[in-house]
Amino acid sequence: MSADLSRRLAAEALGTAMLVATVVGSGIMADRLTHDVALALLCNTLPTGAILIVLITILGPISGAHFNPAVTLVFSLRHQLARDVALTYVAAQLAGGILGTLTAHAMFDMPLFSLSTTVRSGSGLWIAEAVATFGLVFTILAGIRFRADAIPWLVGLYIVAAYWFTASTSFANPAVAVARALSNTFAGIRPLDVPAFIAAQLAGALLAMALAGWLLAEPQAIANEEPAE
Repeated sequence: MSADLSRRLAAEALGTAMLVATVVGSGIMADRLTHDVALALLCNTLPTGAILIVLITILGPISGAHFNPAVTLVFSLRHQLARDVALTYVAAQLAGGILGTLTAHAMFDMPLFSLSTTVRSGSGLWIAEAVATFGLVFTILAGIRFRADAIPWLVGLYIVAAYWFTASTSFANPAVAVARALSNTFAGIRPLDVPAFIAAQLAGALLAMALAGWLLAEPQAIANEEPAE
């Protein structure tokens, strides 16, 4: 399916909004239903993985379903997305992410704007964000190379896993980090901590791009010519 830029941007904004609304909304719901932090995290994890499968499946044919500035950066650097288009993608993702937070707050009768006070800082969390984003980007690139039809499931299942094996619970997305800074809820992150998270996410994405460029490269054709005597 070939879509014009306005539809592609609408898909990126809508997808990011629905993703963030799911992350924030399920976090609020979980926090209201249980005081068990592990159970609350599980209740936050499963809807996030599920909505990613849905969103990538239905919006991927329109925009590529990035929903993530780190992913858009990688596709731009790989010359698969024009730089000016990439910038508009990022703007749509950021706007969509903020809209997703506001929507989640509205659904739960909370103030629309509430800066998070949840401290998420330290070398362990920064390393975790680099690892989480590395894994996400590498999963996408390897999936495109070998099983493009499985991308929705690969990404959804990776994020479910990364919620639990990373110390940061795997934000792995600059737009999501910004949006979650505007929510003083279970899913929040203090605005002061967002720049370091984004730096770590971009570093992980670039490392994944570099490794994938080598590891997933097409094998070179073997020349059949006889060696010269």
